[in-house]
Amino acid sequence: MKQRLLFAMLLLGSAAAAQEKPVFVNDQKLLPVLWQQHAAEYRALCYQAFNIAALRLNEALKHRKGRPAIITDLDETILDNSYSEARSLREGTGYSQAGWKQWTDRSDATAVPGAVAFLQLAKSRGVAIFYISNRDTTELQSTLLNLRKLQLPDAELSHMLFLKTTSSKEARRQQIMNRYNVIMLLGDNLNDFTAAFEKGNIENRFAETDKVRAEWGRRFIVLPNSTYGEWENALSEYRRGLTKFQKDSIYRTLLKAY
Repeated sequence: MKQRLLFAMLLLGSAAAAQEKPVFVNDQKLLPVLWQQHAAEYRALCYQAFNIAALRLNEALKHRKGRPAIITDLDETILDNSYSEARSLREGTGYSQAGWKQWTDRSDATAVPGAVAFLQLAKSRGVAIFYISNRDTTELQSTLLNLRKLQLPDAELSHMLFLKTTSSKEARRQQIMNRYNVIMLLGDNLNDFTAAFEKGNIENRFAETDKVRAEWGRRFIVLPNSTYGEWENALSEYRRGLTKFQKDSIYRTLLKAY
């Protein structure tokens, strides 16, 4: 009842204000962030991904060869950073490296639904976990603390491969693949799986996705992220420094309607 009353007051109070100025400046992220934080559908998709991962884990371990390992991304795959996006929305500032660092320094990211239980299961079955992230190496200690807070397995610096010289994760993946039998990769961005998706346009990304269609839900487990990612960069053909209005114009031209 209190929530309904609050909504009614907000609607009445914002009706006139809406005519004057938008509540959020960078509102392209508003619905995606709300979806991640409040949609039960988002939680269901995460649980679905990790449930499938658990089934595939069992299958892979029946034919164990060498030392098994899982490579996983962190942000929006294991760690939920929607709080940082939400703050940017409230303040109308958009993304900045300084703002992101302020968030990661807190070590307060929560776990993506199902992530901790799955990785703990894998570890209990003798699987090594490696975290490959494009967080900067200056964020290693704060991230390590975050992982340990969440009781994630193999929360050790030796299992955390962060950004040093290039955003491509391929070389870091190969470091692990040279020593372990990588039975599964997890990510929210297709760059988390192979280098074939890096800097690809929309058509190329579609084609590369189709080439490995048998791997999705088997060795490659994808988590939902509608807020940001390589898919967004591909929309604007990787052009940097575009204004909100320039992006909006590009996005509208890409809409497929009847």
